[in-house]
Amino acid sequence: MGVGQATHALPVSSAAADAAASGSPGRLLTAGMVAAWYASNIGVLLLNKYLLSVYGFRFPVFLTACHMSACAVLSCVAHAGRAAAAPPASRSRGQLARVAVLGAVFCGSVVAGNVSLRYLPVSFNQAVGATTPFFTAVLAYAVAARREACATYAALLPVVAGVVIATGGEPSFHLFGFIMCVGATAGRALKTVLQGILLSSEEEKMNSMDLLRYMAPVAVLLLVPATLIMERDALGVVAALAREDPSFIWILLCNSSLAYFVNLTNFLVTKHTSPLTLQVLGNAKGAVAVVVSILIFRNPVTFVGMLGYGITVAGVVLYGEAKKRNK
Repeated sequence: MGVGQATHALPVSSAAADAAASGSPGRLLTAGMVAAWYASNIGVLLLNKYLLSVYGFRFPVFLTACHMSACAVLSCVAHAGRAAAAPPASRSRGQLARVAVLGAVFCGSVVAGNVSLRYLPVSFNQAVGATTPFFTAVLAYAVAARREACATYAALLPVVAGVVIATGGEPSFHLFGFIMCVGATAGRALKTVLQGILLSSEEEKMNSMDLLRYMAPVAVLLLVPATLIMERDALGVVAALAREDPSFIWILLCNSSLAYFVNLTNFLVTKHTSPLTLQVLGNAKGAVAVVVSILIFRNPVTFVGMLGYGITVAGVVLYGEAKKRNK
């Protein structure tokens, strides 16, 4: 991801989720939300790959700035609609400062993920991204001294082993792209850990959409000067491409809007399903993204690479089960 891989929504109990989806209309609504989540998540991932690798638009920082700008604008529009019905909660300066730290980490992880798509196929990008639970467990111990049971740590071994195998069997391996992809995955994990520390009290907890509304402007403030320094030709190239191919602007606008809808649909799916269902859907989404990307981009794959990805996904499932048993 990319962007949709970095969201954190309010936990919802299994009982509430099952009640919400009990009737036929409820099931249809949930199925529609899941379909929209898959479409937006996979869509933004494939469009990022197309723009950065196939189309030849070599400006991942500028592209991320477009994503964050769309998230900031659309979040404010959605909040204005909600604020008309209910008064918004007040936020302290300290809370906003902590959210700004999360925004900076979030921004860095998204940029690194987009940079990696310039050099790596989506299939391998997803395999590395599946190791997020490993980095979350390691960083939770390193930053917050939070320990898991031995069985939980043991379940992470196939997660890492699968990526090692997939790396060895990846015909399109690129070292810099791999480093960026690992950095993006670690950044998402760090944001999760920091969010649990910095916004730990009940008064300070936010749902994922409110958090995005505060983080996106912080990311824009960081990305605009970064673009001007690191990608000075970006605006000139965008103007030239818009003159040569008017559809480019529509692709860019669609891509940026999808970045917001990834977060929105993730929030809605989390709200209307149980945690177990969400985990299963998340693992399946990664597999669907891999298959669709291979069909579209025709990147070469090997049996060893697919075996490694399968082992990693199996490890993620075992890790979730181990955590549930040891709660």
